[in-house]
Amino acid sequence: MKLIKNAIIHDALQDTAYTGDILIDGGRIAAIGADMPAPAGMEIIDAAGLHAWPGLVEAHGHIGLDGWAVGYEGKDYNEYNDPVTPQLRAIDAINPFDESLRDALRGGVTTLCTGPGSSNVLGGTFAAFKPVGCCIDDMCLKKEAAMKCAFGENPKRCYREKGISSRMSNAALLRETLFKARAYMEKLEAAGDDPSKKPAFDMKLNALIPVLKGEIPLKAHAHQANDILTAIRIAREFGVRLTLEHVTEGALIVEELVRADVPLAIGPTFGQPSKIELQNKSWETPVILNRAGCRVSIITDSPVTQQSHLRFCAAMAIASGMSEAAALRCITLNPARHIGVQDRVGSLEAGKDADIVLTDGSLFDMQAKIVGVYVNGERAV
Repeated sequence: MKLIKNAIIHDALQDTAYTGDILIDGGRIAAIGADMPAPAGMEIIDAAGLHAWPGLVEAHGHIGLDGWAVGYEGKDYNEYNDPVTPQLRAIDAINPFDESLRDALRGGVTTLCTGPGSSNVLGGTFAAFKPVGCCIDDMCLKKEAAMKCAFGENPKRCYREKGISSRMSNAALLRETLFKARAYMEKLEAAGDDPSKKPAFDMKLNALIPVLKGEIPLKAHAHQANDILTAIRIAREFGVRLTLEHVTEGALIVEELVRADVPLAIGPTFGQPSKIELQNKSWETPVILNRAGCRVSIITDSPVTQQSHLRFCAAMAIASGMSEAAALRCITLNPARHIGVQDRVGSLEAGKDADIVLTDGSLFDMQAKIVGVYVNGERAV
C-alpha cells in the first residue's frame, strides 16, 4: 500500500481542486480523503505543494506503430496492399520497446489508443493500452477498442490506382463491405450449430461482426465537414456505434454534431495546414464544440504531434477560451469514455487504476515540471 499525502487534487470530476490524500492498494485507488491515517510500514509519498492529476489519456494516435527515430521500414501503421483490411489488429504490430512510449510517460500520458492510419477505407482495430511492460498482451486494457475507417484525401491519394478516386467511391466501398458483413453475420446466426449451413469463413467479414453487434465502434477519420456528415450517415444506415476522429471542420456543423451526439476526438492542431482538408483547423474548434455540449477529447494523433505534448495541446484550448476544468476532462475522462475504458482510467476516484501524475505547478503551465508518474500504483517516471 502507498499513501500520497497532502496533494492538491484535480480529480477531473469536480471543477475545483482540493487538498487531500490518495490511498493506493493493489494498483488501484482505494480511497481519497483528508488527513488519512498512515499505518506503520506503509510507503508515504509527501506531495505537499504538489498537484495530483489523473494519468492523461490519448484517444487517437499511431504511437508504437510509427516508431521513434525510424525510417520507412520501421513504420507499421498503414497497409498499402488493399484498401479494405478490417482483419488487421494493432496488437500484432505495436512495439513495446519503442522510445515513444517512454516519451508518453514523461509527458504524463498513461493510457493510449493506437492503431492503423488513414490510408484504408477500413484499416483494422485499435488497441487501448498502457505504455509500461514488454508484452502488449499484458499491457492492454482493450485489445480491440474500435474499428478504424477513413474518409477524405488519404484513401483517395493512396488508392487512386486501385479503385478509389472520389469521396463517392470511398463511401460506396465502405457500404459494400458493411452490407456483405451483415449478410455474412446473418447467415452465421441462421446456421446455428449446423456447420453444413455456415458460409465459408471470411476473415474480413468476420472481423466486422463486433462492429455490427455494437460491441466496438467505427472509428472514423474525418477532417472535412462533408466527410464528417458521411460518416454519421453511414453509421445511422447500419445502426452501428461511431466515434469521430480529427473533426477539423466540426465548428462549421455544430448543430449537426450536437444532434449526432457521438464522441469527438479533435486534433492534431499544432502546425500549419498541410493539405486542403486542414485549412480550417483551429484551437477554437474544441472550445466551440465543448461549449455546445459535445463530448470532446483533444488528441495529438501521435506522432503527428509528439505524445508528451498532449497537455500543451489542452493548454492551447485554454488560451482559446476553454476552462481549465473542461480542458483537463478533454485529456482524461472524455478520452477514456471515447475509447471505452472509463471504468479503469480517466479520473481520480476510488476503484479506478492508480494512474496518477504529480506536478510542481499547473499541468497546463509550460514551466511546470512533471515530478512523478504512477501507473497501476507503481512509479514509472
